[in-house]
Amino acid sequence: MKLQKVRAIAKEKGIRAGNLEKGDLIRASQRREGNFQCYGSATAGECDQVNCLWREDCLAGR
Repeated sequence: MKLQKVRAIAKEKGIRAGNLEKGDLIRASQRREGNFQCYGSATAGECDQVNCLWREDCLAGR
């Protein structure tokens, strides 16, 4: 997912993007959603958060 889209989603959730990097914005969004703040931490391409909005991007290593 492109940074512009991530910023738009964060804004919808009431998160100020400022100078946050993509991963930090996504983790802030996960926190706001009440989910694990795990973006970018999947090991060996395994993730049990099958309904996560960020899952595909996370597992792609972006």
